[in-house]
Amino acid sequence: MKPFAIAVLILFSIGITTAQQKKWTLEECVTYALENNLTIEQFELDLENAVIDKSDALGAFLPTLSSSASVSERSGLVTNPNTNIIEPGQIFSTSAGINSGMRIFDGLRNIHQLNRAKLNTLANQYRLDDLKDDIRLNVANSYLQVISNKESLKVFRAQYAVTEQDVKRTKELVESGVLPRGDLLEIEATAASQEQQIVNGENQVLLSRIALAQLLQITDYENFDVADEEFNIPPSDILNNSAKVIFDKALTFRNDIKFSETNVELAEKDLQIAKGANYPTIDAFFNYNTFYTNQFQTIPDPVDPVNNPPIAFRADFIDQLWLNDGISYGFQMNIPVFNGWATRNSVRRSKINLERNKLQLEQDKLNLETDINQAYVDVTNFFKTYEAAQKTLDARRLAYVYAKERYDVGLMNAFDFSQAQARLDNAEAEVIRTKYDYIFRLKVLEFYFGIPIALD
Repeated sequence: MKPFAIAVLILFSIGITTAQQKKWTLEECVTYALENNLTIEQFELDLENAVIDKSDALGAFLPTLSSSASVSERSGLVTNPNTNIIEPGQIFSTSAGINSGMRIFDGLRNIHQLNRAKLNTLANQYRLDDLKDDIRLNVANSYLQVISNKESLKVFRAQYAVTEQDVKRTKELVESGVLPRGDLLEIEATAASQEQQIVNGENQVLLSRIALAQLLQITDYENFDVADEEFNIPPSDILNNSAKVIFDKALTFRNDIKFSETNVELAEKDLQIAKGANYPTIDAFFNYNTFYTNQFQTIPDPVDPVNNPPIAFRADFIDQLWLNDGISYGFQMNIPVFNGWATRNSVRRSKINLERNKLQLEQDKLNLETDINQAYVDVTNFFKTYEAAQKTLDARRLAYVYAKERYDVGLMNAFDFSQAQARLDNAEAEVIRTKYDYIFRLKVLEFYFGIPIALD
């Protein structure tokens, strides 16, 4: 094979490997989740239905128009459509008509229906946007969990690498008779424990990756992975605002609150529609009809209509359509008097539904205020927890360095040294856990304040 062909093959293989090992960023995960979530697709269909309902409401203001046509043949004792006389015979006839109608007044229900359809479209949009907000938060949480587990795994592997050097050095000291064999066994036990930590850490990374992939509805778990990046504590001045300030601002843009507010407006429109059934309805109509038949028609004798019999004739098809046509038009009013309390009960149900939606709105506001207060407290507490964990880690590192110095000169046994190392391992793991817990809580609180989720 020529060198150029080999180079192309190598580059192609590298490209395939790179494609298989795609590392997803948080932005890519969120975008993919929003584009492929099945619930979002269902809500989008509901939104399309709401748009169609709005079109139906607009159509209620337009007149109706229909046409009809029929062809028939009868024999025996029949009624001549030209003379209205019953006589034996055979009749072939065809008829056609155009009908139009329009509702003039219906207690303003058509106007309320249109306004309701507009509100329903808006409500479905708010519901869809609220679902997207929840998905953004869930994806961010799962994404940070993967990053946190990856960082912990790196720490476990780095700790094991150090312990491997300690095992090698201790083995040399034991073989030279400087240290007892029990110290070697203790260090080896520490190394074995750290190996177990690595295995558990790998499992946690895998499980968190699978959880995120399932959230994104990606089935190729083996090749799914997030970008290898480490996030520092982001600067934020969100705590410069009180929980009340954050809550007041959240009320102005949160989609769940807007959805509840729109439901109240929808219930008000339903009540107006129900009350409209108490009013009369007025309709206008216009009809045009004509027909053709094979029967003879009669007209008076133009010369002597008194003494001479009528003249019978059969007009052709087109002429009959003009001779036999007619129109009708007018108005019709229907006044509701009594329908078994159906209208009254419909109004009562609408009032109950309105009160229920008002209560739901207040409950949603209360829930939002509770969530924001909890998020505000969580940010403060988790930051303090992270600071405490960081201080503990600094102390554990100094203690470990001191213990290692004593162990290296034989002033500390292997058991005490392994304990110092274990405490350092736990402190490092705790710093990672509290750091990402704090980052997520911070992003949640900022999200309530209208700041988009982004990890810089």
